[in-house]
Amino acid sequence: MRIVIESNDRIGISQEILAVFAKQAWNLKAVEITSCFTYLHLEYDELTLSKIKFCLINIVGVISVEPISLLPSEQRASHLQALLDKMPEPIIDVDSQGLILAMNKASHKLIPKVAGFKSDSIATDYLGKPIDELIGKINTSMLTNTATSQAITIQGKAYILDISPVLANTLSNSSTDTFSHTEDNKVTQVTGSVLLLRSMNTLGRQISLLQSHQEHSFDNIIGKSSSISLIKEQGKRFAELDLPVLISGETGTGKELIARALHQASSRAKAPFLAINCSALPEHLLESELFGYESGAFTGAQRGGKPGLVELAEGGCLFLDEIAEMSPYLQAKLLRFLQDLTYRRVGGTKELIANIRIISASHQNLAKLINQKTFREDLYYRLNVLSIELPPLRERITDMSLLANLFIENAAKQVCNSQQINFVKPKLTAQALVLLQRFSWPGNIRQLQNVLFSVVALNRGGDISADDLQQVLQKHSANAVEVADVIMENVQDWSSAQSEFEAKLLTHLHPLFPTTRKLADRLKVSHNKIAMKLRQHGIK
Repeated sequence: MRIVIESNDRIGISQEILAVFAKQAWNLKAVEITSCFTYLHLEYDELTLSKIKFCLINIVGVISVEPISLLPSEQRASHLQALLDKMPEPIIDVDSQGLILAMNKASHKLIPKVAGFKSDSIATDYLGKPIDELIGKINTSMLTNTATSQAITIQGKAYILDISPVLANTLSNSSTDTFSHTEDNKVTQVTGSVLLLRSMNTLGRQISLLQSHQEHSFDNIIGKSSSISLIKEQGKRFAELDLPVLISGETGTGKELIARALHQASSRAKAPFLAINCSALPEHLLESELFGYESGAFTGAQRGGKPGLVELAEGGCLFLDEIAEMSPYLQAKLLRFLQDLTYRRVGGTKELIANIRIISASHQNLAKLINQKTFREDLYYRLNVLSIELPPLRERITDMSLLANLFIENAAKQVCNSQQINFVKPKLTAQALVLLQRFSWPGNIRQLQNVLFSVVALNRGGDISADDLQQVLQKHSANAVEVADVIMENVQDWSSAQSEFEAKLLTHLHPLFPTTRKLADRLKVSHNKIAMKLRQHGIK
């Protein structure tokens, strides 16, 4: 029986109330006192409310006696447990000795299944037992006054265990190692820890969201040209097949965008999509990033080890960009992994199984690298089960208007946000669009985006003219025009080399100087010679 006694705020009234219960020899299981309220939990349910009221009638200041279902502390504990049970990740509370005090509903899935018993009923048996009996042996030295993490495996499933200490400030004459003295002679004592277990899949999804906040699908890919329409149709079919995909194309053509769209359209869409550039890290770091490492695997290794992207992408996709830059050693290790999707962490001995889809990409000619013995032919066939080749921007001129308008709109929004002004989106003139379509775009869509962002940032109002574009394009293409591939790999003779140089030079410069007179002034020759050379090399 639980009751609440409301009374006036008078000194000594709580003692008088408790004295009545002591005189009646009524057993109190719990007592909670706040200003004007006394909460009691009585062991004898046969007591009547009227009898309690009669015994308290002579105490001055008692206002009412009412039954309640829970004491305030029980109500808070009930609400807290309900909150914890809504958490999808296992949460366990332990004391300073590592004994289990409480656990949420998600932690019940860590309990080994016993025939004929539900995990919920078995869970209560673990309360008061060492944490090692539930999740296996952990590094108990990590139950300290600082938050720590370590990688563990429970019933063959990998987790990241986050340990947060529960601290209490007390007065003490002791100077043991478990206390940290403060300025006012108080000490902070570790009374326990809260253990949070995050599955690799959950952690992988969080990293995936950090890598990209946007939704990616084939419908979001800009372009209506025949080549892009074919790639969209092909990609949607490939998304349904759970096989490796190799995406090839020049730099800046949007290989990662296609990879994300493949993932978004697949049955793995709700699982992580993680990407790594194979040319961005040295061999030993790339290996540990891909496959993870065990505690103490090398100098500076994180205590407790670290999962790799293969582990974090569980159930989803791993995108290996610039796969051609991978070292021969890692090529061999990746080949071994692709054979049966088993691997070991660096410094580990346990064989792990991955459930992921591999999507790779490269701007290099892999067939040529195979002939040069710098890329493994057997790995190529493992990766190139399904293939998508992206066209360069110069081969999809019909999409130029759509892409340009999108980049101009995005740039205008950024200018408005950064400068806090009402910036009117500029428009491309017809001559400016022609100039964009005639430019060779060696950097493809990425270069087009950068050029238009620069033009919009410099715009002082009004439409974007061909002259505005020309000034920015000259800066973006200066190095390419000056070098223009002077050194050819397969020079046959002086005449052919000179002819090839002229063709490349005119191809780069003519979009920037669209009349023969302007181009002649740039190259310091007669416009008749320019006209003759343009006809000779078929440049319109």
